Amino acid sequence: MGVGKSTVGAQLAERLGCAFRDTDEDIVAAQGRAIADIFVDEGETHFRALEKAAVAAALAEHDGVLSLGGGAILDADTRALLAGHAVVYLSMDVEEAVRRTGLNVARPLLAVNPRKQWRELMEARRHLYTEVARVVVATDGRTPDEVTEEVLDALELKQA
Repeated sequence: MGVGKSTVGAQLAERLGCAFRDTDEDIVAAQGRAIADIFVDEGETHFRALEKAAVAAALAEHDGVLSLGGGAILDADTRALLAGHAVVYLSMDVEEAVRRTGLNVARPLLAVNPRKQWRELMEARRHLYTEVARVVVATDGRTPDEVTEEVLDALELKQA
């Protein structure tokens, strides 16, 4: 959350001369409401089902840079679909998360004691991120341009 997936993803797509797609945006467009509202109205289980379907559709239909929501990797089927793709895990620590988002924006999983919940989420997810990732790029204290450049270098991709 707040790591820069959408910003860096869009920059990567531009540098590579391909399209960019964000599965969180797909869900919001399809549902006509914010993700936080889906969590409140229908709950996390319902949202995760929507997310799983959105990721599967995007992987089948899209041939460019794809940004996934931070919880997408919780589903084993989704992790299996990501196998063979050039997955990048953009990492950051809690201090950077606080600096970037203040941990006070509409993050349904961080509603109470956000720093503690952020740490717990990362402890539960980090091994799943690294399981599917070809490369891990730290974003702490770096600009989106710097992160984009490191991703291109790490994946040995040429610019358009």
